[in-house]
Amino acid sequence: MTNAIEHSCDILIIGSGAAGLTLALQVAKFSKVTVLSKAKLNDGSTFYAQGGIAAVFDKKDSIESHVNDTLIAGANLCDRSVVEMTAEKAKSSLEWLIDCGADFDQELSPKGEQRYHLTQEGGHSHRRILHAADATGKEVQTTLQAQVLKHPNITILERYNAIDLVTCEDNERVIGAYVWNREQERVETICANNVALATGGASKVYQYTSNPDVASGDGIAMAWRAGCSVANLEFNQFHPTSLYHPQSNNFLLSEALRGEGAILKRPDGTRFMDDFDSRGELAPRDVVARAIDYEMKRLGVDCLYLDISHKNNDFITSHFPTIYEHCLSLGIDITKEAMPVVPAAHYTCGGVFTDKQGATNIKGLYAIGEVAYTGLHGANRMASNSLLECLVFAKSAADDIKIHLDQAYPDVSIAPWDESQVTDSDEEVVIQHNWHELRLFMWDYVGIVRTDKRLARAKRRVEMLQCEIKEYYKHFKVSNNLLELRNLVQVAELIIDCAMQRKESIGLHYNLDYPETLLDSKPTVLTPSKD
Repeated sequence: MTNAIEHSCDILIIGSGAAGLTLALQVAKFSKVTVLSKAKLNDGSTFYAQGGIAAVFDKKDSIESHVNDTLIAGANLCDRSVVEMTAEKAKSSLEWLIDCGADFDQELSPKGEQRYHLTQEGGHSHRRILHAADATGKEVQTTLQAQVLKHPNITILERYNAIDLVTCEDNERVIGAYVWNREQERVETICANNVALATGGASKVYQYTSNPDVASGDGIAMAWRAGCSVANLEFNQFHPTSLYHPQSNNFLLSEALRGEGAILKRPDGTRFMDDFDSRGELAPRDVVARAIDYEMKRLGVDCLYLDISHKNNDFITSHFPTIYEHCLSLGIDITKEAMPVVPAAHYTCGGVFTDKQGATNIKGLYAIGEVAYTGLHGANRMASNSLLECLVFAKSAADDIKIHLDQAYPDVSIAPWDESQVTDSDEEVVIQHNWHELRLFMWDYVGIVRTDKRLARAKRRVEMLQCEIKEYYKHFKVSNNLLELRNLVQVAELIIDCAMQRKESIGLHYNLDYPETLLDSKPTVLTPSKD
């Protein structure tokens, strides 16, 4: 046995992005909170989000229009009641964030009145995107961090990996988690009356992704192992426009570029999006990503191009300063030339199955943000609904936690972690090899376009990796790479299983063997066996 290091709190929040920090601020009003961050507090996807947050602020716009646009983008596989709840609470959620200190871009109206500058992105029929230039996520993250760091009821644990959730003997209620202290390289326990997963998505399962390294599906895998249902994991959103450059990994070219008039072009300079959709560059992401993928394969080229150089120089540099500076550092002047682009895995539309309060089928366990399946996104997420989801569902979860505070188990304890039978690994190369193999076959076989044969190949390979990693996990001490690989392989298997169950092409799931969409499409739900 190791020396037992035990923490305790009322509410443990695993994840430190917009969802986790918003929830922390909401529940800290009535409880003691611990926030677990796998790396630094701002290393999650929120910090890197460029576009903005959707909400109805324009009098010409309407909540009904926001709802309808979301349903259309989600291929009508969304839960309408969830979409309506989110759209209705969007403005108040943004106003709360603004009260916390968030500073969104403003402009003068024709009457000379100050108002928020609203931009438009793919799938939206109106301008309804609040933004802070092209670094909205940074503004959101830093605003929330400033509030969290000074709150007396919130404890931050940075560089801590969650290993597994712990439930009581009847497996009906969560009571905490085993966590790995990366600095001390030891396993510790955290006892909590409630646990919230806010760990983000699983795009790191793919070879090419716009996400930071921490997006390794940890919350989805932990929830599945604990007994939670998951849904719609076949719907992995590939952002159409990730910058293609050998010196720039994971850099996203915001959809707001296309919202402000950027044009997609072939290498010869001709446009192509109108050949695929009447909405052109403003078609939903799944349509644009497939169009780019199709043209790249048809032409045998490594990338296509996104061009906004026809716009005024001052307009470009003021609206997209981050993108302008980054591209310029690589020798690309976007005021004069087009940007090379390829699709990249960007967002996990499915996840841990929850209700409107973010509650899972395990008592006391919540999932909010990208880790969750709420029914909001359906078969495809509409741009700038993701940060919105974090804000809305964090508040909803906080309200539910407050109502059920008295239902926690008193005086629970977690058995210390036992590593008396494991040793330090001298085979780190095994983890690296499995890591690369997983991400490559997921990209090739379970990517933008799929077939039954490709999915079957992926299934065979992921089952072999599962066996290898389970054996490795039993015999060696944990490490960051091992924990992430273990979770990614689990999530990959769930993605494949969901994809194999869906016998149609809809939204982000396109299978050449089933090109048509069914009339009665339903969510794909997987439930762990009770063995």
